[in-house]
Amino acid sequence: MLPRWLARLRPATVTGQLEAIWIADQAGTPMREFDAVDVSEQGLAGDRYATGQGHWHTVESCPVTLICSAELERATRRARRLRQPATPAPGNHRRNLVVSGLSRSPRAGILRIGSVRFAITRPRPPCGWLNQVVSYNLAGALRQDSGICLRPLEPGAIQCGDTVRWEAD
Repeated sequence: MLPRWLARLRPATVTGQLEAIWIADQAGTPMREFDAVDVSEQGLAGDRYATGQGHWHTVESCPVTLICSAELERATRRARRLRQPATPAPGNHRRNLVVSGLSRSPRAGILRIGSVRFAITRPRPPCGWLNQVVSYNLAGALRQDSGICLRPLEPGAIQCGDTVRWEAD
């Protein structure tokens, strides 16, 4: 009874917008912002995760990463309290996609960005490598607001401004 009642309180779908696309061609190289990108089952065209040039353990591979703008805002407030740079530089979060309209990255279900569908696989916690790349404790500021891993379910193209639609399982 309680799970059905709770399910009525949570919407089955939530929509937002793709605000930014970030790609780095190798581990540790600066993130570059793009307006549009092709998506394959391996990830985003030209990105380190799709080409196998990223920094991660094989078991933890993640074709595409996503973070919500609301999570970045919370991390910015935490960074101030930690006496880190007040506003992290664009792209320092090292996540591929930034979306607005969602208060937190969803933890399960399907995410549709434009015409491309992604499976949400798991949270993407920050690691010490992030701090080495940006030279301050951004991982400490992100904490639980660090985004998620996505697995593309079919090829296509996405662009900034596309509608983001989360569908719960």
